[in-house]
Amino acid sequence: MQGFINLNKPFGWTSHDCVAKVRKLLKLKRVGHAGTLDPAATGVLPIAVGKATRLLQYLPSDKAYKATIRFGVRTTTDDLQGEIITSQPCAELDLAQIKTALTQFTGKIEQIPPIYSAIQVEGKRLYDLARQGETVEVPSRTVEIYSMEILDWRDGDFPELDVEIACGGGTYIRAIARDLGTVLNTGGTLAALVRTQSSGFNLTDSLTLDELETQLPTGRFQPTPPDTALQHLPSVTLPSTSAQKWCQGQRISLTPEISGKVRVYETTRFLGVGELQAGVLIPQMVFEPIA
Repeated sequence: MQGFINLNKPFGWTSHDCVAKVRKLLKLKRVGHAGTLDPAATGVLPIAVGKATRLLQYLPSDKAYKATIRFGVRTTTDDLQGEIITSQPCAELDLAQIKTALTQFTGKIEQIPPIYSAIQVEGKRLYDLARQGETVEVPSRTVEIYSMEILDWRDGDFPELDVEIACGGGTYIRAIARDLGTVLNTGGTLAALVRTQSSGFNLTDSLTLDELETQLPTGRFQPTPPDTALQHLPSVTLPSTSAQKWCQGQRISLTPEISGKVRVYETTRFLGVGELQAGVLIPQMVFEPIA
């Protein structure tokens, strides 16, 4: 079996937990995931099985989320799973202030990832260093927020904001909650998070682990074909002779006026991913070699 599973990750599970469960259900060793989700987050976690694990690096990086931000609270992890650092009611906060502050969080912005995150500093994960009590200066990174739409606002001593966020890869929604609270001088933390889109997969088409386990014995489960997940890439089709040479690692001269990564086919057979540079098709990953 090879292809992708659009998994709806359950609350409390790590991304690694989900991979381990899929390995057990499918009885396959080659299983991987794209775009780590925190245990407290739910939603789309793309899973690759079989040789499709080699295609994870070519999936689109764009993501979308529905998030709830709670104001008046700061935590060690920038979500409700951490220890509370400060807790101060802020009933005076209103939606007009929120709307003004949000203008700072669209486009390309500088963001410092949470201390408890999978980012590596000098070869060590930040969350491991944080658990060991080590103080580390976390480098900032440039991320891109395409849009941020307000869905709901609930006032009170610790008001909450529901937002829909579309962003590029590497964006931490926990950091947005933290930084928005800082801008408003109230403190803020992430109270809930659902990923609605990731790497071209959508929540509406996702599958829970329970549904996967139910479908497998009846033969109803079929993974998403490997090349279907790469529809964001243009495609080129090679004649049989050229296709065989390309699968053997040779470069092929082509006339298409495009450049960059492409899906490569022989008629309808998906062969892998190549890169077009100045009219030359260079093998990047041969998925299905021709004997």
